[in-house]
Amino acid sequence: MEKASRIVVAQQIVGDSTKLVISFGKGSRRDMEAENNFLINLSVLYRNVQKYFDKALAQYDIGSGQLMFMLYINEHEGVTMQDATRVIEVDKGTTTKAIQKLIEQGYVQSRTDETDRRVRRLYTTDKTAGIMSALYDYRNDCRSHLAQDLNFEVFEEALGKACINSRMYLNPQEKSYEGIRIGGMQKMTLLDYPNKVAATIFTGGCNFKCPFCHNRELVFLPENYEFFDPEEVMQYLEKRKGLLDGVCISGGEPLLQDGLMDFITDIRKMGYLIKLDTNGSYPDRLQKFLDSGLVDYVAMDIKNCPDRYAETAGVNSEIFHLDLIQKSIEILQNGTVDYEFRTTVVRELHTKENLIDLAKWIKKTEKYYLQQYTDSGNVIQPGWTAYSGSEMEELCQAVRSVIPTAELRGVKEG
Repeated sequence: MEKASRIVVAQQIVGDSTKLVISFGKGSRRDMEAENNFLINLSVLYRNVQKYFDKALAQYDIGSGQLMFMLYINEHEGVTMQDATRVIEVDKGTTTKAIQKLIEQGYVQSRTDETDRRVRRLYTTDKTAGIMSALYDYRNDCRSHLAQDLNFEVFEEALGKACINSRMYLNPQEKSYEGIRIGGMQKMTLLDYPNKVAATIFTGGCNFKCPFCHNRELVFLPENYEFFDPEEVMQYLEKRKGLLDGVCISGGEPLLQDGLMDFITDIRKMGYLIKLDTNGSYPDRLQKFLDSGLVDYVAMDIKNCPDRYAETAGVNSEIFHLDLIQKSIEILQNGTVDYEFRTTVVRELHTKENLIDLAKWIKKTEKYYLQQYTDSGNVIQPGWTAYSGSEMEELCQAVRSVIPTAELRGVKEG
């Protein structure tokens, strides 16, 4: 005898319309028709999946509200709460509440970023490792149950496209600009974007403290620093459409900015080409921007040879991870987006031998530029000096023994 709890689904043709009749077991008085009522169907699907995971996860003292965050952190160790909020698309309060519970239960730990103490990163724990296999089993079981009697791969693909459409058309007015800090803007330049007329936007904040950096305020961001309004920047770019070819996103370190993806997306919608400047210390974020298709050109600073990298970047060598720089180098060299490497050469920090070692490190590249140091009067640590123009040429010739296409940029005699 058929169980009363079993759901029987049948299709009936009524006139010119097709109706889905859902019967909740033999003799049930809860029969109903669901005709084109996708809102009810979405709600039913969400609630039943939620109840399934709440019941399954109760033994671990967590619920469905924590599961997505747990899976995301496990698969992206070192993410921030801002990353999770953006990807899962919930409000900050929901993220904070879910992460706090995971921390209290011992499944997640929050640690200060080793290169930027203002940033907190999330990692799973040994306790998490002990239950992850079970969590994935529950997720797979849920998927298997939902996939009965239908082509679930087609459904998932269609659902993914519907989610993309929901972002683009249901809530196009929602912007995440609040996380971006614009410290300066050059309204037109012929130098920053190769062969393009561009505007350059300087973001505030950097995880490096290069002692020769020419704009200390963008690094340290004094309390009275006046940031540009992102909306006003957008209005300017809207007016300059057709007159400018591209926009350079520079810094500081742009990849620190939480709202950068939305910001660049809207600039790209105006028809601008995008050039991204980076110090290469956030390879995963760099990869994400390249995968998005929003970036047309990348300029990455290579500070020095590996042995003197931390010193030149102004960071503690004991906590500096050169492998992050190495990963960014490989991402660019093995990718399809046009890029360049560049080094600002300072007499006290760069010898000919240093630059040759550096060149050997990145020798697969075609575009490599040596830039002459200039004291702007606003450097982090005064007292650095530049090589003369003729000395820069000698250094470049030495580098060309490894990278034949190496060039000088911004060199003045004296």
